[in-house]
Amino acid sequence: MMARRIAAKVRGRPGWVFTPFDFLDLGSPHSVGMTLTRLVRARQLRRLARGLYDVPRTHPRLGELLPTADDIAQALARRDGARVQPAGAMAANLLSLSEQVPARAVYLTDGPSRIVKVGSVTVQFTKRSPRQVRSTSPMSSLVFAALRSLGKANVTRARVAHLRTTLSPADRRRLLKDLPLAPAWMHPHLRF
Repeated sequence: MMARRIAAKVRGRPGWVFTPFDFLDLGSPHSVGMTLTRLVRARQLRRLARGLYDVPRTHPRLGELLPTADDIAQALARRDGARVQPAGAMAANLLSLSEQVPARAVYLTDGPSRIVKVGSVTVQFTKRSPRQVRSTSPMSSLVFAALRSLGKANVTRARVAHLRTTLSPADRRRLLKDLPLAPAWMHPHLRF
């Protein structure tokens, strides 16, 4: 019975990464864990790491694909009730403010620090103060992390102009509301 309900929840969601926590509304932690184990044995789900699963996504030539670092980070954040945001070079790269591609996906979190390895994907969670990860908008958090990574001396007019064109009007309005959460040196650059 529970296996059918879990299978129904994951059907049509290839690549979705989840933890048993996402199914606690269906039964006890033990029964959810046992059901997930049976679905893994039946090859309907894939166990990525202890307490971390996904619905396998396949490519015609490459076979089964690993989930993205962001999918892994979001699943673990849901489980832990923590907030996460891409850190440093990763944030700058996501906003196209830097061409540097980080070798390891690093996320700032108000949850515990740890490193999670899934195949060739390594996700590092670094604990920071809640102030650094608490903005209400994910885009504001991303902009703050990217600028923090670049440093005060490397925030140029060209990079600010790029942000101005990249962010939607709604993101820019939200950024202005979240401005008190940013370091003071960022304020003149973000009032656009």
